[in-house]
Amino acid sequence: MKVIISDDYQDCVRTLDCYAKLAAQFDVEIHNDTLESIDEQAKRFADADALLLIRERTPVTAELLARLPKLKFISQTGRAANHVDLAACTARGIPVSAEGSATTAAAELTWALVMASMRKVHVEANRLKSGLWQGHLGIGLKGRTLGIAGYGKIGSVVGGYGRAFGMRVVALDDHETSRAAALADGIESESDRQKFFAQADVVCCHLRLLPATRGSITLQDLSAMKPTALFVNTSRSEVVAPGALETALKAGRPGFAAVDVYEHEPIYGAAHPLIKLDNVLATPHIGYVEKDTYEHYFGIAIDQLLAWREGKPINVLNPQAVEGAPAR
Repeated sequence: MKVIISDDYQDCVRTLDCYAKLAAQFDVEIHNDTLESIDEQAKRFADADALLLIRERTPVTAELLARLPKLKFISQTGRAANHVDLAACTARGIPVSAEGSATTAAAELTWALVMASMRKVHVEANRLKSGLWQGHLGIGLKGRTLGIAGYGKIGSVVGGYGRAFGMRVVALDDHETSRAAALADGIESESDRQKFFAQADVVCCHLRLLPATRGSITLQDLSAMKPTALFVNTSRSEVVAPGALETALKAGRPGFAAVDVYEHEPIYGAAHPLIKLDNVLATPHIGYVEKDTYEHYFGIAIDQLLAWREGKPINVLNPQAVEGAPAR
């Protein structure tokens, strides 16, 4: 059986410890680039019995599925599957398995961005490489206020980092789960959005992308932030209203941003307005891109493939596809 993996940007999947288990059982084909057109994708995946998807990098639409008559199974790394048309998969009898979450990697990157941004680490490093010496006055974290929008698994870890650095931590009280988690951890919550954004020296966004959260962080929210404040987004770009962050940064409130996520990925040639701004530290969606997390995600995804091969699929998002699968 052939398994195709696409969008392996770093060409690192074969280097993982868990890869040997996959290669021993399947004919594996790996591609490092991203294809934009349905025609190109249909040609690449034409012989696939199964796809192993790396996070949300490879969209699987109804139009693409209609052109893949051999496809029988999709194994997803991580739980997110908004990029896969589950209804179309179910209609074609294609089960989609997805499981796995890793909070530490995303939280660590978030804090690295906070530290680098507040102390201008990347700016000063670039100055030194260009032959210059000190040029900026950084801002410390102790005694300052950290606001967390989306106080869930990742947000709570970031909140712990903030407290370890002596910061006052405040959670945005816009969801019952966030409120309960904040109370359980003994931190403050704030239901007044204007107060939440206005008081924070750093706001870290960890909202899940849901219909209720899409575009929920508005220009008004961001414009309430201090000129010295930092906004960090390592969750999903779509939770911020289109163009709001760029407009707010150009107006100087907040004064700085660090972003790891974008509406359309990958981005080449710095073809995104935020990347071009001097007051933005931009990284190429590397929140989950580290070895331990990859071993976790791919280990589960490979187990899903093996279970499907044995006729006992696990972690199936669309069980109707298994129960009523058409003969192939």
